[in-house]
Amino acid sequence: MAEAVTGPEAYDAGPYVPQRAGLEELREAAAGCRGCPLYGPATRTVFGSGDASARVVLIGEQPGDQEDRRGLPFVGPAGRVLMRAVDEAGIDPTETYVTNAVKHFKFALTGRGKRRIHKPPSLRETAACKPWLDAELTLLDPEVVVTLGATAGKALLGSGFRVTRERGVPMAGPPGGAAPGGPGPVLVATIHPSAVLRAEDERERVYAGLVADLRVAAGALR
Repeated sequence: MAEAVTGPEAYDAGPYVPQRAGLEELREAAAGCRGCPLYGPATRTVFGSGDASARVVLIGEQPGDQEDRRGLPFVGPAGRVLMRAVDEAGIDPTETYVTNAVKHFKFALTGRGKRRIHKPPSLRETAACKPWLDAELTLLDPEVVVTLGATAGKALLGSGFRVTRERGVPMAGPPGGAAPGGPGPVLVATIHPSAVLRAEDERERVYAGLVADLRVAAGALR
């Protein structure tokens, strides 16, 4: 296992990512990642999960409280919203792989330190974790990549990405993949499913927008 680095280069997971590794080897290696300070307070690394031959990869922001405790992505309320929307949009949930741009839970403690409140990862933390996401996408070589929310979109499209401007529009996905020279994935951006839960009075409308964007992703499948 690589040793944790310090100084300006501390924000980089690259030294921890094994070369020519399969998904299980990546998952095992990620458990020991010390590529940024987020590993310290978090319970564990939360790596991606799903079908190794997935046609669709769904990328969120970071694990939440339940994901951090259980070690799996999208197992909380937002995950349930996402899988319902995926199915309603015509994408087979068994042909999906879910992961996050950042693999550790970033939070603040409230209520006498007993409650962990989500804090968005910084651009620096997102960039530090990107070698893991790149390795996942290279191995999976999906037909479609769906970014869920601003952090995931910025991880792949840069800091100028805006969900409100670019959601629901098919665009060229990240280069690379398991088949050099082959067609890259189609990328479709949409909101994070947690936005549906926060919508309250407009929940049905926001959920319908998520489903509509996912239908665009379903239509891009070859």
